[in-house]
Amino acid sequence: MEKESSKTGHGGSRLSDLRRSFKLGLYGLLTTCSKEEFCKVFPKFTQAEKERLHRLYIQVVVSLHQNIEDEFEALCEDNKVGDILGTVEELVEEQALDPLYQDKTNLNGVKHVLSTIKKNEIQNLTTMLEKSEAQNQVLRSRVELLQKEMQDISGASNAVAEMVTCDLN
Repeated sequence: MEKESSKTGHGGSRLSDLRRSFKLGLYGLLTTCSKEEFCKVFPKFTQAEKERLHRLYIQVVVSLHQNIEDEFEALCEDNKVGDILGTVEELVEEQALDPLYQDKTNLNGVKHVLSTIKKNEIQNLTTMLEKSEAQNQVLRSRVELLQKEMQDISGASNAVAEMVTCDLN
């Protein structure tokens, strides 16, 4: 319990909501496909090869999730998001508690600050997404290379089998 409160720091529920929203968005981006769907992509592979590739795929997706979450947390800490959200929360509370508060210009300032923060957040998330897409492309290339290697090995084993058959005749 204490660990969670130290994680949220200033900003309290707003920071918790931000983290929860980020994780929900990330989950939607990086969901794994079913084993059956995955295996359909590799019809020429043996069942054992398909299972190894699927395990590797799951490990990569889990690793991507963790790396992106860690990067998000680091960005939040670097940009002091908790402190900023804490300040916003305090301003909102002060304005809500002050019955004489008539000056709405501060709300425009808060609105501007929040929109700037959101733009920066979108830019950071876009950068992280681009990194993830690049990593996915690398993984796709590796899978294609493995497929080619399997075909080469299959072709070589067929050639050896033909040579052995010819030598026996």
